Amino acid sequence: MGSLIINIDVPDLDVGVSFYTTALGFALRRFLFNRTVAEPSGSAVRLFLLLQPAGSIAVRCTTVTRNYSDHWTPVHLDIGVEDLDAAVARAIAAGAVPSGSVADHVFGRMVGMRDPFGHGFCLIEFNELGYETE
Repeated sequence: MGSLIINIDVPDLDVGVSFYTTALGFALRRFLFNRTVAEPSGSAVRLFLLLQPAGSIAVRCTTVTRNYSDHWTPVHLDIGVEDLDAAVARAIAAGAVPSGSVADHVFGRMVGMRDPFGHGFCLIEFNELGYETE
């Protein structure tokens, strides 16, 4: 298998870059394709923010359109953090909205969040065992 690339559609590239750099600690690496794509860096996978207006066709050969209201998707980002409380405060200050309260799990503490475009992601503060608890 090749490298893993994550693409996130956003209706406003500047807001997307600001959120993902301020809230989640990514650094802007570069803009591409006449400034319609931004590549933040700072994780083991490549992340790209794609400028896509609300209401535009999301899947070719269908009538499915992009909608940036709060939504759930079975594919989302889980972001490991060292200090969950600080990460939540930083994300909220940058425009994120919590989807609930912090929950304790066998692997650590976690909270669901929404970015300014309604995309869900989770912040996780792993304990010393992490997913190796089973």
